[in-house]
Amino acid sequence: QVQLVESGGGLVQAGGSLRLSCAASRRTVNTMGWFRQAPGKEREFVGAITYSGGITYYADSVKGRFTMSRDNAKNTVYLQMNSLKPEDTDVYYCAAEARRTGDNWRNFGSWGQGTQVTVSS
Repeated sequence: QVQLVESGGGLVQAGGSLRLSCAASRRTVNTMGWFRQAPGKEREFVGAITYSGGITYYADSVKGRFTMSRDNAKNTVYLQMNSLKPEDTDVYYCAAEARRTGDNWRNFGSWGQGTQVTVSS
């Protein structure tokens, strides 16, 4: 399985920005995704991007604020997060193989270890 390593999390004030990175151990042609999870809650879909980078999908809660991109030469996927809100505080996980069934997104591949994002009000 491909190994994923996230980075870029941290503490930011509301309205600020962060960029998360997810580096894969090898080339992957899958649609990759980002999910997030708060303590005691289920992991929820944030966004996904096809291999070409030409198609992206976002949860309604982040549309217009978050943008995904990928650099396949570096085997890296990015999540640019702007206009951050306190409710965006979560651990963010990179997903190696995101797929959609109906309105639901799931990861059918490996997960990264997660990176904490904390937004203060």
